[in-house]
Amino acid sequence: MYIVTAEEMYELDRHAIEQGGMSGQLLMENAGRSIAERIIQSECKTNSIAILVGSGNNGGDGFVIARYLMQAGFSIHVFQVVPNEKINGDALFHKQLFLLQNGVCSFMESPEEFIKELEPFDVIVDAMLGIGVKGKVRSPMKEIIASINQWSKKVIALDIPSGLPADEQTALDISVKATKTYVVEAPKQSLFTEWGAPYYGEWEVVSIGIPSISYQSNSYVKKWTKEDIASTLPRRDRFAHKGTHGKGLLIGGHKMPGSVVLATKAALRSGAGLITVATEKDTIPIIASHCIEAMYEQWNHFIINRNDVQRFDAIAMGMGVGKEPFSKDIMNNLLEQKEIPIIVDADGLTHLKPLLPIREERIAPVILTPHFGEIAMLSGKTISEWKRSPFFLAKQYAMTNNVYIVLKGKFTIITCPDGTQYVSDTGNAGLAKGGSGDVLAGIMLSMIMQNQSITEAICNACYIHGKSAELLVESGQHTEYDLLASDVIDGLSQVFRTIF
Repeated sequence: MYIVTAEEMYELDRHAIEQGGMSGQLLMENAGRSIAERIIQSECKTNSIAILVGSGNNGGDGFVIARYLMQAGFSIHVFQVVPNEKINGDALFHKQLFLLQNGVCSFMESPEEFIKELEPFDVIVDAMLGIGVKGKVRSPMKEIIASINQWSKKVIALDIPSGLPADEQTALDISVKATKTYVVEAPKQSLFTEWGAPYYGEWEVVSIGIPSISYQSNSYVKKWTKEDIASTLPRRDRFAHKGTHGKGLLIGGHKMPGSVVLATKAALRSGAGLITVATEKDTIPIIASHCIEAMYEQWNHFIINRNDVQRFDAIAMGMGVGKEPFSKDIMNNLLEQKEIPIIVDADGLTHLKPLLPIREERIAPVILTPHFGEIAMLSGKTISEWKRSPFFLAKQYAMTNNVYIVLKGKFTIITCPDGTQYVSDTGNAGLAKGGSGDVLAGIMLSMIMQNQSITEAICNACYIHGKSAELLVESGQHTEYDLLASDVIDGLSQVFRTIF
């Protein structure tokens, strides 16, 4: 599933028309019909529906929906929020079809009387502005949107709630807050931001028949799905041995031994063959008592014997490592090992900051797993700036510093050094607990040692981590309140069963 900006969606439409042989009228018909079919199913107990249409494709889709709903027996009234001269092209064609079938359409002249006009209706369908919002919303549309948001009944948005920017390039002014949104063809970027997602309500993507060849550009952000992980996660060879599945090194636990326990158990539970934990001498018995399957070393061993890390296939550092200077010495040593992938998490990010950007001669990747506070620390920008433009800033930062960025949150954004981006949206509020990030780091360490690309490994790790939390809550074993990071580790077996 691809995630697009407004300009990218326009380009998809253009390609479908100019290269795919589809007319704008047909694309509009497909969109309206597909959404109408879903409304007919979901609103079967509803009698009257008001459809608010503006100019452009969004309004044209609204007229198609109105026609199909009217044919299905609903009481339909279209309220046009723009003058007649604003309705033209393909939208005018579908308006005329609606009127020829005795459809009722009136021009909404007074925003002050808006609520009174809508009072008799059970549902509003918002087909007013679409993805073309630029800057502030002007009157009378601003007042109309404010009135809709005071309405207590169901609001269904077409493609995107009116007033909401499709992507990060435009700041949010005012937007319809929809109960449900039927997204046309591809989710828009704002759906995967903290500032935009709440306005969509529940959402569902509706295909309108744009040819797959139109998506050939590699510039689109991709949402990582169950189909993606099922096709990329390697099956186990029956002749495999423990070395086949990777020898991983976890460095940390100085301040918080529990963080390394979680990462270690997660790595082993998600398929790692061998895990060695490097920590301080006094911490080893504590960690070993909770995870007997791992091996243990004092971490000063890897300062004295600098090249001994070469026996590992991948390394994760940072979970509970603390901010003491000797931890920085370990980080320096790790970066000198040019052929070993490194995951840097938690306190490790602090030690890494002065060492960025990663030297181009380094062959193996460096993967950073920050939350918004940590990426703000690394970049010098504020948390609010990152939340406003996570896609743009992550792409800029990853390419500048030659690193992979796993920006953790409700929508985890994975960005590669070449600027390619993916989104994993599995998970729930139960993951908003201490230790969840340590579990993710452990799963990721395991995944990058399996027979898959680094990008696939990172995306699969994020998907698996979130999916475990989802399944544990959906099955009734836990709720979002009581779910612990250790529970997520225990739930990994359910995830793998669903994948395979």
